[in-house]
Amino acid sequence: MDEIDRKILRILQQDSSIQNQALAARVGLSPSPCLRRVRALEAAGVIRGYVALVDGKAVGAGFVAFVEVRLERQSEAWSTRFETAILARPEVIEGSFVTGDFDYLLKVAVADLDEFHRFLTQILTRIEGVANTRTIIPVKRIKETTAVKIG
Repeated sequence: MDEIDRKILRILQQDSSIQNQALAARVGLSPSPCLRRVRALEAAGVIRGYVALVDGKAVGAGFVAFVEVRLERQSEAWSTRFETAILARPEVIEGSFVTGDFDYLLKVAVADLDEFHRFLTQILTRIEGVANTRTIIPVKRIKETTAVKIG
């Protein structure tokens, strides 16, 4: 990956809907070589896909909470069961297996505190193997991005 590829990636992270001709002009290429580079980055898995960033409040999912989850046992079977259940839940917008006092960290987005309470008590804590949870509710977002530092 050279500097032109890095520049393409930086621009696409800012605006993935940019037309190829405009992208090419910004990176100093003609449209055909620019498109070949983008396609090569996609084929190599460097660009995994394109998304629209949706305002959670506008679609009824403006309440965000981070939930730490500890399983009863740390085994592949228990983890697989938990992960399968979480993958099926649209409220969970991010999830990671983590080190430390808890096994998983989930980012949950729902309409409001009442809906979060329902998710926590009727869905999450009823997944077999969940020992306990701890919730962190952000008061103010100071940074939110999907961009990765490139180069």
